[in-house]
Amino acid sequence: MTVSAQDDVARFAALLRELKGRTDRSYGSLARRLGMNTSTLHRYCAGEAVPVDFAPVERFAALCGASGEERLELHRRWLRAVAARRRPRPAATAGAAASGPGGEDAPARERASGGASGAADGVDGPAAERATAGEPFAGCGSSDGDVVSGPLDEAARGRPWYRRRERVAVALAAAGALLATVGSLSALPGDDRRPSAGGGPSAAPGASVTTGPTTPRARASSPAPSGSAAPGESPAPTGTPRRSSAPATGPAAGPTAPADSAPAGPPLAWTADSQVWAYGCGHDYVVAKPPGQVPPPPAPQDAGTWAATQSAVHGGETIVELSVQGTSDTAVVLTALRVRVVGRTAPAPGNAYAMDQGCGGALTPRHFAVDLDKDRPLARAVAGNDAGTPIPAVRLPYRVSAADPEVLRVTARTGTCDCRWYLELDWSSRGRTGTVRVDDRGRPFRTSGIEGLPRYTYDTSARRWAPQAG
Repeated sequence: MTVSAQDDVARFAALLRELKGRTDRSYGSLARRLGMNTSTLHRYCAGEAVPVDFAPVERFAALCGASGEERLELHRRWLRAVAARRRPRPAATAGAAASGPGGEDAPARERASGGASGAADGVDGPAAERATAGEPFAGCGSSDGDVVSGPLDEAARGRPWYRRRERVAVALAAAGALLATVGSLSALPGDDRRPSAGGGPSAAPGASVTTGPTTPRARASSPAPSGSAAPGESPAPTGTPRRSSAPATGPAAGPTAPADSAPAGPPLAWTADSQVWAYGCGHDYVVAKPPGQVPPPPAPQDAGTWAATQSAVHGGETIVELSVQGTSDTAVVLTALRVRVVGRTAPAPGNAYAMDQGCGGALTPRHFAVDLDKDRPLARAVAGNDAGTPIPAVRLPYRVSAADPEVLRVTARTGTCDCRWYLELDWSSRGRTGTVRVDDRGRPFRTSGIEGLPRYTYDTSARRWAPQAG
């Protein structure tokens, strides 16, 4: 990477650090509000990596209270930094490094740096991680003749001509011995015990067998996706059983996935927590028991156990925190979030028990608001607020991956029904689309209205539930 490219990345990182310095918050605090890893945010601000998408940078600028002019300047510097990180090294620079001072030591130094330079100069994201693992960037493969690296120089020198001639002679001798062996075996009488490499009469009809030279042809005609099973691993189950007609040896050993197989399951993972309280302290439960039989309010982390033992129902509001992330570095686009109401009845009988005596906070997280009293409720994106600083709402479509997860917060309210509902999350990745159902461990979420019910708060001094005043 040239000096000008380094300057572009450094200027982008300097503006990030300047904005971060205004907040008086740590990297960990900012990362939690942005929904990313602390180390990732620190690498951005240190100039060690550049995000491939401007969305996290825009959220960072909004959280730091950047003005409109500063956001435009940040976007301009981000474009120059991304272009600088993706800019290939000129061939003239590589040639000068190989023939400059140091002579024969230059290729050795270039080989010593090796793939580390690709990870240091690459853009942070899936492309950079592929480069670190040894895969070239798209458009900069090993066939590019304008890029000179250490290993290519060593391979270009090759071996002396007499060494190559000896290797050719040995290969020809081995080939001749193999042909003689095959000819001798073909002259022998038929033996049913002899392995059949081609899946002859002993091969079961309908079985999917891929052995010998058929493997390269299958891969060449229809490349298997990156999610297909590698040799030695158990591939995803398919409708046709796979059997081998003979013990395979050599590189073809082990199961080989069919050329038309596709990755099984969605390319994302999710978890849902429905026992979330407003501001971490405020929530109502409907319990069909008198106050004398209801235990004191639990700590927020024990809310699930408390509600299960009391057969409690969320009163008036249910907050669901949905954590979504990809199962690989490949980006997964979340395209839509829908609400499905599967049951509506009269509000559940009982008493409403408040878990607090009034609480609040300076941070209002962004969320999706759902009105369950509507005939066709929708998940509406709502912006948040952090002590006067707006937090942009999550707008779908939204991209996630293994390195860039996202937490979606859904707040569903009702005043007139005992509603049972769940969420549907649509996704798209690498030409595949699908929908995952988000519910409460296989059951629909449940929210019941509390209008007209007796409401109790807990008196900590008397250690008992007392009717709410007013």
